[in-house]
Amino acid sequence: MWRPTATLDTLRRRAELLARLRRFFDARGFVEVETPMLCRDTVVDLHLDPLSASVGETEAFLQTSPEFCMKRLLAAGAEAIYQVTHAFRAEELGPRHNIEFTMAEWYRCGQSYADAISLLGELCGELLSRGAAEVVTYREAFERLVGLDPHAATAAQLRTIASDRGVPAPELGDDVDGWRCLLLAELVEPRLGRERPTILCDYPGTQAALAQVRKDDRGALVASRFELYVDGVELANGYHELLDAGELRRRSAEANRQREHDRKRTLPETSRLADAMDSGLPDCCGVALGFDRLVMCAVGAEEISEVMPFPWPRA
Repeated sequence: MWRPTATLDTLRRRAELLARLRRFFDARGFVEVETPMLCRDTVVDLHLDPLSASVGETEAFLQTSPEFCMKRLLAAGAEAIYQVTHAFRAEELGPRHNIEFTMAEWYRCGQSYADAISLLGELCGELLSRGAAEVVTYREAFERLVGLDPHAATAAQLRTIASDRGVPAPELGDDVDGWRCLLLAELVEPRLGRERPTILCDYPGTQAALAQVRKDDRGALVASRFELYVDGVELANGYHELLDAGELRRRSAEANRQREHDRKRTLPETSRLADAMDSGLPDCCGVALGFDRLVMCAVGAEEISEVMPFPWPRA
């Protein structure tokens, strides 16, 4: 059990991809930064469970993403920054998941939502050579692959689709978002990025996480959020970033209520990021990319253990 799970040839290819990623951002005026992996603050998200550690009498968290500290740099005056770091998510183990993994994350101030999507497509083309990415809205994907408008559908309609299409479903009741997420995972995501990379954008406003929300051309409330898929696998997610500290606190409180309902531990709602946003976070877009998954796509690996030397079972 001492040997690495990735071949040395794969690790060389991984190093080449990492060097190319750095050259991509360096050439576009981004500054590489380093922020702590262990912090007092953590993202409050229903689906992300951080690992914690005690530092004296203080509880700290291994970061699920460098997002909070990177945004604090933006609030302090940084304009275009990127980072390659390790991130940690408890209980995430599987063919595409490891508790500790490598994330590339970047932010640019004054960048439009459309330009942020375009930059992600450029990076994908540079690293994977799969052709130009197509940009598809959440609505367009559902209308094409599920057969309804997800922003207008009721829970009953979504439940009927799941039943008719043979999708195994837990009892979600009237949880419209729950049904949308289920159908996305079962009927939509597996078919994205097959012929060329797909960037899925304009998620329902109720799934904004830390993105801004707006009305689309049909009057639906949508999140300025986008995700990159290649061969049915999500590689990256990005936001036109939320700027309102009060809204951040409200969303964190709501996420904690949902966590409590699901019998998960609640997480600290106060953060230095909220304080930085009170001071003034500039308009910006940011993207987080799972680097290990990108390497998997580049080398044709089936499991994440094939592209990292020592995944958790051998760490």
